[in-house]
Amino acid sequence: MAEQEGGNGSPKASSLTPYEEALDALSSLITRRTRADSSNMGDQFSHLFEYLKMLDLEEAISNMKIIHVAGTKGKGSTCTFAESILRNCGFRTGLFTSPHLIDIRERFRLDGMEICKEKFLAYFWWCYDRLKEKTDDNIPMPPYFRFLALLAFKIFAAEQVDVAIMEVGLGGKYDATNVVREPVVCGITSLGYDHMEILGNTLGEIAGEKAGIFKDQIPAFTVPQPDEAMRVLEEKASQLNVPLQVVTPLEPSLLNGLRLGLEGEHQYLNAGLAVALCSTWLKRTGHLGDANLEQSNTLPEQFVKGLTSASLQGRAQIVPDQLINNDRSNDLVFFLDGAHSPESMEICARWFSLAIKEYNPDQTLFTQQPDSSKFSLEVVKMHHGDRKSTQILLFNCLTVRDPDLLLPRLMKTCADHGVYFKKALFVPSVSVYNKVGSQAMAPIDSNVDLSWQLTLQRVWENLMQVNKGKITDVASEELKEDMEMSASNCEHSAVFPSLPVALKWLRDRVQQNQSVRFQVLVTGSLHLVGDVLKLVKK
Repeated sequence: MAEQEGGNGSPKASSLTPYEEALDALSSLITRRTRADSSNMGDQFSHLFEYLKMLDLEEAISNMKIIHVAGTKGKGSTCTFAESILRNCGFRTGLFTSPHLIDIRERFRLDGMEICKEKFLAYFWWCYDRLKEKTDDNIPMPPYFRFLALLAFKIFAAEQVDVAIMEVGLGGKYDATNVVREPVVCGITSLGYDHMEILGNTLGEIAGEKAGIFKDQIPAFTVPQPDEAMRVLEEKASQLNVPLQVVTPLEPSLLNGLRLGLEGEHQYLNAGLAVALCSTWLKRTGHLGDANLEQSNTLPEQFVKGLTSASLQGRAQIVPDQLINNDRSNDLVFFLDGAHSPESMEICARWFSLAIKEYNPDQTLFTQQPDSSKFSLEVVKMHHGDRKSTQILLFNCLTVRDPDLLLPRLMKTCADHGVYFKKALFVPSVSVYNKVGSQAMAPIDSNVDLSWQLTLQRVWENLMQVNKGKITDVASEELKEDMEMSASNCEHSAVFPSLPVALKWLRDRVQQNQSVRFQVLVTGSLHLVGDVLKLVKK
């Protein structure tokens, strides 16, 4: 391939494809700031409006029919449901979500499909070149996420979508998506403790940041919230004359015997919010006749189809290992959920506990002992062809999270459902966060710093010691073999120097234990979920 010029006019190395050139340029916008850096906040928020002028996007955004969604948990799911509903109502949809798990283009969806490479490249360079030309020392190039949000607005404007569904990246008040002056409707999903290093240490402070997306007299919906958070939302809504309504979970009976496209009972709450957002969007844009919304005891057919066909990677997703022989693919199955707050960790544990019973053809029965402790469970295995299932935890989380809040909720909720992890595996991140694309997978470094993973391991081992004797443990001889690959092996857990090494260990266990199915819960970080998907789906 001959040396060619990139979209910004600079010569590029011949080994890069045009798509890799764009990802390299995008990587240059990733700042090295920590997430708690105050410069992430409002002191530079005004720059966003300058960027809009540079890109001639002010009028385009004012003409967009936008649904804007903030919250701690369920933002991506709610936005996914809303997009699917309105697409099935016949509208051209644009959906902007974050983060991506495998490819940056996942963040930009047109009519339910991630944007194709050709369109992505055209819009990317149009925005990048124009900003490169017009920014200076006073107003520098926008950082990574702000650029992506601007790119989303450009894509949706140029593609003339009927509705743009915008998921807030972080917070609300100072988020890059909050350049929207007049959305059609706003939504606030479940609030909880997350990103506290930026958004505040109380639910009230966090709610105040999320409520920053409220606009004067624009209707807004939320789900039942803790009292402290609800008070703040109501106060902010009152100040802006926002008609704020609280929606309840969707009644499963409204789906005509079908199931939501996204797994987990918590999704009925997100689905209820999505229905309210879409109904209001249809009313306020004059499309009420496009769907019969008058009867409260039924849902329009398009709504049912949208809710039951919605899909989102990395949320309650089940993926058999595709590198194991087809006839044994069910012997290593990954249950992936990007939960990373205490509340979502509990929801994830509940989903996993129920999902393994539904997914596993070899039934496992659980009986409660007549003991006051919820942890006291007798596990009764029923083997078909002498097959049994072993549950493994594969975990990592960002250092700004508190494992003393996350891991106990996970362990206790699973134990309440009779599920006990035979081994917890802790791994460092594979992705490096100063690169986007295939080069974002870091090479395996034998000298990688595992201090955080060892901290996670200590928390887990302490929990196991505290609860020792409360759970009837089934010995797992198959997991005691070959721990040489681990950096630190304890009775109930192991730290591996990299994710690929941990996956190799799991695959080796499957090959050496023909009578065992391994069910691996991957959680704690959407980054970890994305890394596993990249390696398992190869």
